[in-house]
Amino acid sequence: QALSEITGMGGKGGDLQEMRARPLSERRVDMHGFCSPSNFQRSPYLSARGNIASIFRGSTEEGYQAYHADKYDEDKNPNGIINFGTSENKLCFDLMSKRLTQTDMNLMEPPLLQYPDWTGHMFLREEVARFLTYYCKAPAPLKAENVIVLNGCGSLFSVLATVLCDPGEAVLIATPFYGGITQGVFLYGNVKLVYAYLDSKITGTSTRPFQLTVEKLEKALQNARAEGVTVRALILLNPQNPLGDIYSLSELRDYLEFAKRHELHVIVDEIYMLSVFDESATFHSVLGMDRLPDPQRTHVMWGISKDFAVSGIRFGTLYTENKDVANAVASLCYFHGVCGPVQHKVAQLLRDRGKSGAPYWINQVYLRANHARLKAAHTYVTDELKTLGVPFLNRNAGFFVWIDFRKYLKTGTFEEEMLLWKRFLDNKVLLSCGKAFECSEPGWFRIIFADKIHRLQLGMQRIRKVLEEREQEILAEEKEQPCQSEQDGKADSTDEVIFVSRHQEPTSASSSNLGDLIGLLQQQMRSSDWLQKNTAEQFA
Repeated sequence: QALSEITGMGGKGGDLQEMRARPLSERRVDMHGFCSPSNFQRSPYLSARGNIASIFRGSTEEGYQAYHADKYDEDKNPNGIINFGTSENKLCFDLMSKRLTQTDMNLMEPPLLQYPDWTGHMFLREEVARFLTYYCKAPAPLKAENVIVLNGCGSLFSVLATVLCDPGEAVLIATPFYGGITQGVFLYGNVKLVYAYLDSKITGTSTRPFQLTVEKLEKALQNARAEGVTVRALILLNPQNPLGDIYSLSELRDYLEFAKRHELHVIVDEIYMLSVFDESATFHSVLGMDRLPDPQRTHVMWGISKDFAVSGIRFGTLYTENKDVANAVASLCYFHGVCGPVQHKVAQLLRDRGKSGAPYWINQVYLRANHARLKAAHTYVTDELKTLGVPFLNRNAGFFVWIDFRKYLKTGTFEEEMLLWKRFLDNKVLLSCGKAFECSEPGWFRIIFADKIHRLQLGMQRIRKVLEEREQEILAEEKEQPCQSEQDGKADSTDEVIFVSRHQEPTSASSSNLGDLIGLLQQQMRSSDWLQKNTAEQFA
């Protein structure tokens, strides 16, 4: 069915508004976000599922494959592509390589070379439970029997979607979101996603750009149900990728209460839990809540690929109190196991306890250095964006900045966004465009800043070159057509939320800090292009 939909598009790939207008019950998944099947040819060697899997890989990995074919190297390939698109921490290889090669890591015993319990060796599950109890600030010790180990959180999304949903059913998620989740839930389980669209406007109950509210979740859920779609679960990303938002305890409680009212499972992805790099921001884990509204339907995942800068080591863990879910997931762990020697290394990494019982190397060495490096890299990139007058969301978690390039789009379409993305790639810098995250507004991009300074400097130079060229082209077009288009006016009207500061708990208007308001106004003045567009010559 999904394959016939794709081939029935006439090779055009579909329009965003047209696709969104179609009833959810008539589509398995929104292919427009990551699929451009204009060159699609059905393979006679593959099943319908195989053909869809082939399309997924061909479309989502275009930039990634280009990068690997022409990877930047300071000495061997200085004109190669710099990767600001893949969410990896490249700042801590020195620390991790030293730790992972110490003598306690090198153990080889018979159990490590034999078939394990597919949920993971008990020694590892015990260390995971202790680790999460400490860092999630759990009110009571977490239990090793509730821990399941798999080869990465991507596998966890696939397995959970398969055991919680039947084919054709759906999971609710807010956009923009990490696009790999789409493949995770769809390719194995044939489960689709229902979107709660967030946008940059501050209106109504939204006090910050792209704010997730229960009202938006309710609307998306009711629309799906009205179209006959069965929604089984809600996915929460905390910290959020690509926005960098950290949910407050009150927000988390509201989302979980919403899910309980509608008997939805909640899959909470906390993979950037320890990558909050500013002391002014506080992360709250679901596992740290005094009381979960619906513990039997709350499932938390975490892994080491982000927080410990080792994305090449495939390790993820699920914590769930639901024995039925755990047993169903365990039956699929056979396909997603972690090899014994790696389980030992991860256990040793997490076991790190000083004399006080608290982690020593992790806290005193690794996290301290990692957070300082992340903060310095984030400061460099955001300062460059401010110099360019480019709006962005200023957050303090994860490896990414969510950037507003809308003023570089003349018509404000996703097709134009894709052209800008390809232009960056042609100039040897790989970014991620908003369409890949199902963003509802064309023109937003994600940039990864967790990289060495020489690559950040060169990459930002290449970005600056593209933006300055694009700016000149738009100015030249406006001289030929001096009347501003309606789209320009719309873009300007939503640019009033620029350089948004770190997320804070909601406060009353009377308690607003005057200095903060003045600072925000100054930032908006610096970021606005009104003065450039409305010159005395144009008025004359």
